[in-house]
Amino acid sequence: MKKIFVRMLCVFTLFVIIGLGTQAVYATSANEVKKQGTQQLVEIKENAEKKLEDYKEEYGSDAYGMAAYVLNLIRVYSIPFCFIGIAVGAIYQYVIGIRKLDERDKGFTMIIGFVTILVIAQVLPLIFAIVVKGWRG
Repeated sequence: MKKIFVRMLCVFTLFVIIGLGTQAVYATSANEVKKQGTQQLVEIKENAEKKLEDYKEEYGSDAYGMAAYVLNLIRVYSIPFCFIGIAVGAIYQYVIGIRKLDERDKGFTMIIGFVTILVIAQVLPLIFAIVVKGWRG
């Protein structure tokens, strides 16, 4: 009985998320929505290309600029990824691990791993900037 309730709750939550995340498109505004989406994609692409060119200009090389740009993207996107991983690890350790000790160890390992990835992803761009700008000149 519990499993059925949990499955129904998951399906209901999925439908609510999908329902709230959709946008109504009417026949008269379909072209407008398509133009707005295309325009937003073009703006995102232009901003990314501008940032990449700024990095290449700042570091004085295409290779160093590209590496700095990629490291910055990794730095930014690692924060939510690792926080979600740490939360999942905490659930394994403190919620599921109360009843199953092997799951508790799995949760602890996940927390340590994601914290390590987070620290490396945050410190690596700084080290790269110090080495490239400081020692290279």
